[in-house]
Amino acid sequence: MHRFAVSAVTAAVLLGLGGCDTMSTRDKDTAIGAGIGAVGGARAYGRSAVGTVGGAAVGGLIGNQVGKPK
Repeated sequence: MHRFAVSAVTAAVLLGLGGCDTMSTRDKDTAIGAGIGAVGGARAYGRSAVGTVGGAAVGGLIGNQVGKPK
């Protein structure tokens, strides 16, 4: 079950990145942050679905704020 959850989140992120041509820089930073966060969360919490989703949420939030205009 855990492997399926990690695979599902990874597939969703990769499919989401397919439309990057029309994305703003901030949107791209959010997507990249979510992907990195998902991998980090999965590794930190032993490939648990909660760790993966939580990491994606935190990473997406951080990526969104990095791309924020000053």
